[in-house]
Order: sequence, then structure tokens, then C-alpha cells
Amino acid sequence: MKQIDVTKLKNDFPILSRKIEGNNLVYLDNAATSQKPQAVLDAIVEYYSKHNANVHRGAHVLGDEATQAYEDSRKKVAEFIGARLPKEIVFTKNSTDSLNQVASGFASRILKRGGVILTTGAEHNSNLLPWLSVAKQTGAKVEFLTLDESGELSMNELRAKLNDKVKLVVVFHASNVLGTILDIKSICSLAHEVGAKVVVDGSQAIPHLPINVQSLGCDFYAFSGHKMLGPMGIGVLWGREELLEQMSPVNLGGGMILEFDLEDPKWLEVPEKFEAGTPNVEGAVGLAAAIDYLNSIGMQNIREHEIALSKYAIEKLATIPNLTILGPTDPTKRTGLVSFVIKDIHAHDIAAVLSQQGICVRSGMHCAMKFHKDLNLAASTRASYYLYNDTSDIDALVDGVRKALQILK
Repeated sequence: MKQIDVTKLKNDFPILSRKIEGNNLVYLDNAATSQKPQAVLDAIVEYYSKHNANVHRGAHVLGDEATQAYEDSRKKVAEFIGARLPKEIVFTKNSTDSLNQVASGFASRILKRGGVILTTGAEHNSNLLPWLSVAKQTGAKVEFLTLDESGELSMNELRAKLNDKVKLVVVFHASNVLGTILDIKSICSLAHEVGAKVVVDGSQAIPHLPINVQSLGCDFYAFSGHKMLGPMGIGVLWGREELLEQMSPVNLGGGMILEFDLEDPKWLEVPEKFEAGTPNVEGAVGLAAAIDYLNSIGMQNIREHEIALSKYAIEKLATIPNLTILGPTDPTKRTGLVSFVIKDIHAHDIAAVLSQQGICVRSGMHCAMKFHKDLNLAASTRASYYLYNDTSDIDALVDGVRKALQILK
């Protein structure tokens, strides 16, 4: 493994040189969105400066160049996640859009009254609300799998709940609250024994782990570009080709129709049938540049770097009185984040005082309201780190929390 030179990497991210109220910026809100390296910014500017045109329909040089850049980006994403074919990559707005398309375009076709969607109570709302909605529409029901206090899923419970009524198993790959990484491969293997399809929210895993969807064995995998150094407004839905062919398009309009008929219009093939309207070419190009950057560092190197940071963060935060760390204490079982609560101190107050010191963290329920309510927590503070963070950022966090406690108590 190659050790990451964080000091050198920080220079690649222009925003990290900012001062916040006279303090150096310490950015620890990467689970919400990551910062962008200059290479991504340059790729976007170059696209707009030299190649900007609409894709697939223009019979001119710029149109051809834009289309080539867009489709090259699709190929790069496919290679990055181990997809079998580039056509299995559908560009969307974000993970939320991807998951809603699966719920509306696929799940609504296979669910009937009495059917079951199995999920966990720790899902992000983007991976919970679409399934509650489609269950209500079809007469199916949503059942919840229990997670232990570390966020681990019991395979015995999963086996017990799996039967021929279960049509979908919908889970996060890594929790946005606990950082816990689920054993997706085992979950898929068990689900497929009863004929259930597995939908994975990969939003919190794709920036941190080497991903191969073929090896994982899932049926759909969704993620957002902005959490992995790419621009906002570009997301990915990967699905098995045969399932995408069965899936109905949710967004209808230009660019996705093969034959117009008032009674029975014909759609283009996968993936074009899901990409109605002018696509986010800029986002796709920026995402491809982000993937190039991540590949230059090495995903396994990023993983090892974050394991070391998690170990350091857990040890340092544990020294603060009345602070409870959520999720697994084993750093190899979590991604690059640590959420915590402090007795009698609200998470928003902690985050506000940290912000005055130039330290950016997240506070609240992190769009996982059900999970926080299940834990009887009003909110939590989440510090999430990435390849450009190091132990000095963790030290700043710990010192900042101590200062916050002096002020707030």
C-alpha cells in the first residue's frame, strides 16, 4: 500500500486554503459532500470552453465531441465499479433520483398486495421514503431488519425473514450515521435464494471502498458524484442489463423515444430510455475526472488511510468526558466518519461553536430520522473525513469540541 501524502493532496483542492473567521478551514463534512480537486474544476471549464453542445442529436463537430465525452464518462464509471457493460450505467441527478427511479420504474412492476420489501431502520430517507411510497401504491408492506448498536445486521435474522413474499431487499452499503459497512455479498446471496432482488444505496461506500458490483452480487447500485470528488447534480444508477430492460422509464421527454405513437410510444434501448432531456454532460465529465483522480491515488490506499484516521479519531474522542461514539469501535468495520453525542449538549450547539473555529461538521439527524428516534437521540454530531484529511484535522476537532464544552456548560 502507498501512504497518502495529505500535505501534497491539500494543495490540489483550492477551497482548503480558505480561512474561516481567521482560522484555517478544517473540512470534516465529507459525508454530506466532498470538496473538488483542481483537476475536476479544470475538466468542467475545458468542456464548456471547448466542447459545449447537446449530445446524441447534433450533426456537427461540437455535438460529436460532447457525445464522445459523455459516453467516455459512462465507460469510465462502468470500469470504476466493475460493471459488465457501459450500457448498465444510467446517469441520474444523484442517489435519491436513482433510488426513486428503481422504486417507480422497477419495484412498482413486481410488487403486489402481500409482497414485502425488507430494509433497515437506519436507512437515509432517500432509501426509505421511495419504498414506503411504492409499498403504499401496490399494497405491499415494508418490514425492518434489526441492527445492533454498532449497526451490524444479523444474518440469522435476515435468513428468518426471507421467504417467497420478499421481493426486494433494500440496504445501505455503508451507514451515513454510523459508518458501518454491511456485508453486501452475503446479503445478496441469501436474498437471491428466495428470488428477491437487492437494491444497494452506495452513497457512503463509493467514495471510500473499492467497489465491484459483479463481485457484490447486487441487482441495483446507486450513488452520487458529489460525494466522491465530482460535481453536484450527477448521479449513477447501475443495474443488471436484463433488469434495466424490464424497468419502465420514469422521466419522459426528448432523447429517450425511438418511435412516436400516441397510443404506444417506443423507447430507446438501455440506458438512453432513462435519460430524457438534455443530460448533465458537465457533471458526467467532472465525474470522470474525479474517477481519474481517485484512481491515481488508489482506492485501497484511500481505504487504508481512512482506517488509520478512524482509529485515531475514536481514540481521541473517547477521552472527552460524557461523549458517546456511535457505531463500531473497530475502524475496519466503518468508513471515514465518526458520529457522537455528548450528554446534555445539543449537537447543533457543538457544530455552531466548531464552525466559529473554522471546523465544518454535520449536526442533526442526517436524514435518518427513524434511526435517531429508534435510538432515542434528538440529534448527533458527525465528523467525516476523506483522503485530504489527516491527524491534524482530527486534533483540531477534538480541541474544538473541548473548547465548545467549556463555552456551553
